[in-house]
Amino acid sequence: MRHVIIGGSGFTGTALCEALLIRGQRPLVLDLRPVPAQLSSRVDFLQGDTTDKRALASLRLGPHDAVYQLAARQFHGPVPYRGRQTWFDAVNVLGVRALLSAMADAGTSRLVFFSTDMTYGRPRQSPVPSTHPQNPLGHYGRSKLAAERLLLEAVRSGRFRVTIFRPRLIAGTGRLGILSKLFSLIRRGAPVPMIGSGRNRYQLVAVKDCVEAALVAVEAGCPTGPFNLGSASPPNVKTLLSSIISRAGSKSRLLPTPASLVQLTLSLLDAVGLTLLYPEQFAVADSDFVLDTSQTEKELGWAPAAKDEDVLWDAYTHFCATA
Repeated sequence: MRHVIIGGSGFTGTALCEALLIRGQRPLVLDLRPVPAQLSSRVDFLQGDTTDKRALASLRLGPHDAVYQLAARQFHGPVPYRGRQTWFDAVNVLGVRALLSAMADAGTSRLVFFSTDMTYGRPRQSPVPSTHPQNPLGHYGRSKLAAERLLLEAVRSGRFRVTIFRPRLIAGTGRLGILSKLFSLIRRGAPVPMIGSGRNRYQLVAVKDCVEAALVAVEAGCPTGPFNLGSASPPNVKTLLSSIISRAGSKSRLLPTPASLVQLTLSLLDAVGLTLLYPEQFAVADSDFVLDTSQTEKELGWAPAAKDEDVLWDAYTHFCATA
């Protein structure tokens, strides 16, 4: 059996490659970007786009392969001001459709897909079960929901076995993105504004825990789920950030803000192209947002090992060492 990772050069894909290598496997990666230098001689790499039929055909998929779809347009880089839905859909939906077609042609049935908690939108309850209504607040969440629907339709056809994961914010060593802004403030000892009081919980999940879930799913034959991924017993935002500030020896202070006013301001800035945060990031920042992972634990025998405080600290120390 081969392990084929679509989008394997990214943060989660790199961690998955490393875990497979430890298990004696040599993964095959398809990505537009080369894999990190430490992996270049230890994995098989094909440069290509997940929406390109010829690139997918070059993988030479077989019936016994396990495929992991991690390729996606997210918020880590520049996002266009106009045409955002088309921009996200071009990879997040059309890429999934192209991959399913390639798998069907090759007789490949097993697929692990990383969706997002953003398909839920604003939580109506917390913890959030996987049966919670899906009402995405923005273009990214809508693109992932559309991809999920394609995959569920494929499962119903009887030709595919697809595991769908919905993780909270994936973090750990090497993960920056939106966290860079936070870490920069802490390193400089500057005030750290919170959207709201900070009494709500904003759950994380360690990249290593996500990788473990993906591997367990393949071993279990790719049950559908969908499965939530998140840490156990996350602290509230104020406690979480205070722990990082304290461990860093920073002089930063946390500043509570009126959530509704801040969210209105950020929304207006985004509307005129002066985006500081995207709606899906700030609209739920003051919500108590914890995913219920009991179904994942029951059906897959998976449980998160890392605590939010340690996951965020690992990301912070990496930021300080590389920024």
